[in-house]
Amino acid sequence: MRIALVVSEFNGEITSRMEAAAREKAASAGAEIAEVARAAGAFDVPPLADALLARPDIDGVVALGAIIRGRTRHDEVIAHAVAGALLQVSVSRGKPAALGISGPGMDERQAYARIRPVAERAVEAAIGAHAELERIRA
Repeated sequence: MRIALVVSEFNGEITSRMEAAAREKAASAGAEIAEVARAAGAFDVPPLADALLARPDIDGVVALGAIIRGRTRHDEVIAHAVAGALLQVSVSRGKPAALGISGPGMDERQAYARIRPVAERAVEAAIGAHAELERIRA
């Protein structure tokens, strides 16, 4: 399987570690990271995921980011919008767009604690969904 990562650069100290964890998980599962795209923030991830999934050489996308709670509920708005948009992209392209974006409602300490589990589960989800789609289509 050939995976593309879309990595949000906002909260880059966290997302760079998420990228490393995703790369490790993909390698251990025998998947290739074929492309990495950089998004300014989580809100900017879905159009990049869509463009990557349009490519015939990409089997799935893993979206990585961290949406940390601020003084308002803006984190909730962003998280819900991104999750919905990624689902739309996945359905319209017929390929997995796995949500590896932590939040909303978490503080920085929680974001650091979730780096590895969120990134690894997203890679596992993309691989599993791809395999199941291939099985169904066969």
